[in-house]
Amino acid sequence: MTAQPADRFSCVAIVPAGGSGARFGSATPKQYSVIAGATILEHTLQALHRCPSIQHVFVAVQADDHRADLIAERTGNTTILHCAGGQRAHTVQNALVAISRRVRRDAWVLVHDAARPCVEQEDVERLIACAGLHPVGGLLATPVTDTLKRATATLEISETVSRDCLWRAQTPQMFRHELLTHALDASPEVTDEAQAVEALGLSPLLVPGSARNIKITLPEDAEIAAFYLSKAQKRS
Repeated sequence: MTAQPADRFSCVAIVPAGGSGARFGSATPKQYSVIAGATILEHTLQALHRCPSIQHVFVAVQADDHRADLIAERTGNTTILHCAGGQRAHTVQNALVAISRRVRRDAWVLVHDAARPCVEQEDVERLIACAGLHPVGGLLATPVTDTLKRATATLEISETVSRDCLWRAQTPQMFRHELLTHALDASPEVTDEAQAVEALGLSPLLVPGSARNIKITLPEDAEIAAFYLSKAQKRS
């Protein structure tokens, strides 16, 4: 077996940031919208950089998008990859290829949504600690607490769905570079990395996270995120 260079990273994060955020209703992609004094992307990168186990952060943007370059300079220890695809999974696939010479084959890769700026250091560190001991990897998630209804095409209730054993998937989602590359190559149309790994017949670990780790999709989500970020800034 060929030895791997010792200077390759063993734990990194990938932030797919190639989307337009159409549902956010802004002319500017949502990751560049400003809340609580900084762009959403900048808050997200700062959150990841608070975790000493993450050695480097890679942000995947569209080929013609240079707005992230200045943000990377301000946050440090960040590389911008101009390799985003049309879908999230394609973006992560491209990023995995782009960083392959900079990470070990068995490196842990944490994929984190650019629009989740409120993720807390203690949750990411818990994920790294717990998933790092698991043979597959894992993801942050929270148990479903709402009553769930299945709807008909005319928006009438067809049934109440049991919430037992149901969890809301969050990010980061953490898997080995080689495994994640293989999984996404085999299932390029998935909506998150865990789904691709599941398709290989493997069972990722659910690591309890926080409801504060919201994904900004709609304008009202940004208001909630700004509230959480402002509270965190006051504590620090």
